[in-house]
Amino acid sequence: MPKVVLAYSGGLDTSIIIAWLKENYGYDVIALTADLGQGEELAPLEEKAIKSGASKIYIEDLRKEFVEDYIFPTLKAGAIYEGKYLLGTSFARPLIAKKLVEIAEKEGAVAVAHGATGKGNDQVRFELGVKALAPHLKVIAPWREWDIRSREDAIDYAEARGIPVPVTKKSIYSRDRNIWHISHEGGELESPANPASYDMLVLTTPPEKAPDQPTYVEIGFEKGIPVSLNGEKMDGVSLLEKLNAIGGANGIGIVDMVENRLVGMKSRGVYETPGGTILVYAHHELELLTLDRATMHYKEQVALRYAELVYDGVWFAPLREALDAFVDSTQRTVTGNVRLKLYKGNIMPAGVTSPYSLYDEELSTFGRDEVYNQADAAGFINLFGLPLKVRALMEKKAGLR
Repeated sequence: MPKVVLAYSGGLDTSIIIAWLKENYGYDVIALTADLGQGEELAPLEEKAIKSGASKIYIEDLRKEFVEDYIFPTLKAGAIYEGKYLLGTSFARPLIAKKLVEIAEKEGAVAVAHGATGKGNDQVRFELGVKALAPHLKVIAPWREWDIRSREDAIDYAEARGIPVPVTKKSIYSRDRNIWHISHEGGELESPANPASYDMLVLTTPPEKAPDQPTYVEIGFEKGIPVSLNGEKMDGVSLLEKLNAIGGANGIGIVDMVENRLVGMKSRGVYETPGGTILVYAHHELELLTLDRATMHYKEQVALRYAELVYDGVWFAPLREALDAFVDSTQRTVTGNVRLKLYKGNIMPAGVTSPYSLYDEELSTFGRDEVYNQADAAGFINLFGLPLKVRALMEKKAGLR
């Protein structure tokens, strides 16, 4: 019997896909669950996958690889999609695709499958990963083939076959969770006119219910990578888990946005990224101190393109690798400590230090100094403004003003 490896989350879609693949393809279904920090969600999956019809399930702990090889490069790049989305689902998909390929090759499978819909971005991310790593594998996307057209239809399909699913028609959010974030889509969120209900939050305390006293954190960076929290050295996974708890308790990192999907439509979602939001803020504060103006501004342009590549699922591409080389070059001096004040959903700087600081108090002071000759500014302004002066003289001579 030919084998297929299914990216299995235990959610509604992948739960019914096991039965659907067996019924429609006659495949032996092997489930793969990537442990990216979903926490308690993983506990029932082994039993559930077998009961749903899978012959075997792999639950792979990929947290370290996820943080070090996917999250941190994106953090160093400063990549944020459309000014708000910290790419929590986006950079998880290439890693899952990579593991799908590895298990498929190990098991001698002829195909891989995923539960992404034909309307979303994840189908692209999964399949571009497979094309880049194992183009010979067949990819099956049931949402593009079956007659199921809604989550309500999927629930009916599951109930008819006795497949337990974690949603109901009353609680119908589509969620994705990992160590970086949790996303919420569907339900009343499908109308941008509806305010998001904080009842949906999983990782984060609503800001108005956060403590009335601020919390201070200090994050240490080495070459753009966070390596310590409040003076304690930590590996990336432990540091992010700790920051999630601290940020979540203080209402940090709730984003409600309408975004432009790669496939051409707009979608609305709510993202919780408590620890990640703190790291992004801290990293930017340190770059403000340690990067020169030209590098900083050019890197901001690179960040926009990097975010698009990650969002679009083009992780395994020469351009992304080339941009990483540029980013790594900029991060050689992004070392130091950043102290932040967290208060009811807000992050405020509370001090930053670096052995590579470009801030010179003697130059920047408003008091007396012996370094900067203010008279030099006149010649600078004359030269810098010369093109404007020449144009103004021309316009006056030509009668244009």
